[in-house]
Amino acid sequence: MSAYFKDKVVVITGGTDGIGKALVEKLLDMGAKVATCGRNHDKLYQLQAQHPSAALHTMVADVSNENDCRRFMEMTIKVFGGIDVLVNNAGISMRALLREAGTDVFRKVMDINYFGALYCTRYALDSIIERKGTIVGVSSIAGYRGLPGRSGYSASKFALQGWLEAIRTELLHDGVHVMWVCPGFTSSNIRNAALNKNADSHGETPMDENKMMPADVCADHILKAIRKKKRTLVLTFTGKRTVFMQKFIPGLADKLVYNFFFKDGKLVK
Repeated sequence: MSAYFKDKVVVITGGTDGIGKALVEKLLDMGAKVATCGRNHDKLYQLQAQHPSAALHTMVADVSNENDCRRFMEMTIKVFGGIDVLVNNAGISMRALLREAGTDVFRKVMDINYFGALYCTRYALDSIIERKGTIVGVSSIAGYRGLPGRSGYSASKFALQGWLEAIRTELLHDGVHVMWVCPGFTSSNIRNAALNKNADSHGETPMDENKMMPADVCADHILKAIRKKKRTLVLTFTGKRTVFMQKFIPGLADKLVYNFFFKDGKLVK
């Protein structure tokens, strides 16, 4: 697999934590030219310091800001000459019931998870078409099945997947590969950074990260799927089971999802 990515220019948004960081490190080991962005300057500096001799370009950028996305793509093309693969990985979650949440939390999640992918893809598109490259969206099981307490997150992932499917069809005869990945329950910083009802970070997660797929294992699956040009990738047994049940027995899925997230009528996960 390493030969496939050698010397390819791969852009990964949100590459300082979790799946994004695992992808950055694996791709650098494979000889790829990697560009990544994040909002935390210190984490980007640390990533650069860990790979001093690698072909790594980093930039502080907030993907919810269109101008930041434009600058990041333009600088990547200037540094490396073009873009072969774009992985729209940056994302944020939320934990709040609709009756309690302010509307700001929904807007913030949508700005990052959907519009961030839109902005980055739009400004990278000409180069990706020219190189007959790949566009990836890191989605979620919440893009197939709405999750209670994560209604804004679910909405953003449904939007992301619908949009990716539409542009996949638009680009069908341009030689561009478009795919979306649903990691299922994977160990990732996204839950720690989940927003509460006031659009502030929770700073903790009720999920047991030890029972989840490690980020580096998830990254291996994603890179393999890119190489094989898969349409979609759903990971973990729980994730695949949820997608199956939602498609064929949605009524039962409603009850099981409720029982998973609620206890005595209160949201616990």
